[in-house]
Amino acid sequence: MIQFQQMLSFISRLLLLAVFTCHGKLVCKEGQSGPTYESMQAVFDLQPFRPAVNLSNPTIANISFTLYAVLGVNEKAQILTTFLWLRLFWHNEYLVWEPEECDGVTRISLPVKELWSPDIIVYEFVDDDVSQACPYVYVNHTGHIRWDRMLRLVSACNLEIFRFPFDVQNCTFTFGSYMHTVRDVRVSPALTFSEMSENSKQYLEASGEWELVDILGETSILHFGVDEWDIIKFWVVIRRRPVLYVVNLLIPSSFLMLIDILSFYLPPHSVDRASFKMTLILGYTVFLLIMNDLLPSTANGTPIIGIYFSVCLALMVISLLETVIITNVLHHSSMKYQEVPNWVRIVVLKHIANLICYRWPEDVRPTHKTQEDKPESSNSNTEAWVIQPVNQAADRHPTHNGVSLPELQLICQYLRDLRAHLLSVQKENELLDQWCHVGYVLDFLLFRIYLLLISCYAMVIITMWCIWISQS
Repeated sequence: MIQFQQMLSFISRLLLLAVFTCHGKLVCKEGQSGPTYESMQAVFDLQPFRPAVNLSNPTIANISFTLYAVLGVNEKAQILTTFLWLRLFWHNEYLVWEPEECDGVTRISLPVKELWSPDIIVYEFVDDDVSQACPYVYVNHTGHIRWDRMLRLVSACNLEIFRFPFDVQNCTFTFGSYMHTVRDVRVSPALTFSEMSENSKQYLEASGEWELVDILGETSILHFGVDEWDIIKFWVVIRRRPVLYVVNLLIPSSFLMLIDILSFYLPPHSVDRASFKMTLILGYTVFLLIMNDLLPSTANGTPIIGIYFSVCLALMVISLLETVIITNVLHHSSMKYQEVPNWVRIVVLKHIANLICYRWPEDVRPTHKTQEDKPESSNSNTEAWVIQPVNQAADRHPTHNGVSLPELQLICQYLRDLRAHLLSVQKENELLDQWCHVGYVLDFLLFRIYLLLISCYAMVIITMWCIWISQS
């Protein structure tokens, strides 16, 4: 019994198909606006069949879309999430009527689930569409159907993040039929690609992170085995707005680097410059940890801004090492009270000082030879004293006015010790001054080298970003 009912249903559909093949138009009654329900129900019963009288003729589906918003870019997963207004057009040869016979009705809305619709998909789709579905389509009297729908498109895209935050992304949207080959369904753009681009720029939200540059496209044939599919390939070019990242990342990092450069003007002999630089490096590390969420990360590569931060941190560490070296020269070497080697005098105090235009104090002049200790001429009178035993001195030189000769000798001994101590202190001060000038000259030299490295690095980075901005 069930098989008999299925056979009757199939025969009735064939008869309806034969009727539409012969007449090809819906029936209208007088006094009723639009085609009759019975005639449309006959078309609804043909929903599983492609709406073509001659099945050898392919159904043409026209596609256009408007990019309304860029919802997100996941660089790590290489996924682009967008929101599209998609519009499909196709021709149903069974939904045709004469407006004059149907009270002038030229367009009606019908439920899309009751009609055949082309199985157009986006080949880059990687997730389910969770957007709100539009259950109705518009049908005009010539049989042309328009289906407007919203599409939350989660698509795979090859994202290049090396130029972040001045990057431009080029993602592909490929529209085509999933099942029907070129013999059954052909696709073509409903609007020109320039019109789609202008419409998208008009409706795209201006407050987001991304802005639309252009929409390009072409139609082509997809070959897979012996079958061929008609497809439309769109290239959506979007550009990131870099203001957020420049304000939150580049400017604070530049300020910290500027403070590190200015720290070289702290006097190394009276201020603990190393502690200041270590605190600065710690602050820069905390800054990188806080800003890590704003940086994109992929397994394919690292953005140049990440390299920029790493090099800045390395330069700050080099600056700290330079401070350690200068501190060692100023304190460790001078505390040993060693003579400045002659080659250090020639290389550092003469050639390098002239190279960096080191300004010597007015009361100090560079010395390039080791100063020999002069004979202590002032000590001649003192050395003339002859120390004799007390008993012999007492016999030869009697006391005079109550002052004995041994007391005078003791006073002379104290004076000699005091003079020797003062000469030792003077020599130590001279050695300390010499090592201080060696440290100052090296500090000036390393500071200029450090400043040159930072300037060259900054010029390279700024030039690269300016070129990318002009190209985009």
